[in-house]
Amino acid sequence: MRDWQVYLLKCADLSLYCGITNDLEARIDTHNAGKGAKYTRGRLPVTLVGKSDEMTKSQALKCEMYIKKLPAGRKISTLITQNFS
Repeated sequence: MRDWQVYLLKCADLSLYCGITNDLEARIDTHNAGKGAKYTRGRLPVTLVGKSDEMTKSQALKCEMYIKKLPAGRKISTLITQNFS
C-alpha cells in the first residue's frame, strides 16, 4: 500500500523536524497538541513546510533516514524532488 508520506515541519525555533505518517493532517494536529514527537513538544507551534508523494512504509522509512542526514538547507528541496521508489 502506498499511503505513507514523509513530512517536514518547521518548529517555532526555526529548526526542522522530519517524520513519516499515513495521516498527515492528524499527525500535524498531534504535534501541535504537544502529543507528538519529544523533539517537537518544546518547539511549538509547528508548521508543515514539505511533504513527499505517497509511498510504501518501507520507502518512507528509507526516505526519512536519508532526509535526516542532510543539512537543513537541503532537506525541503530534496524531499520534494527525490524519487524514493
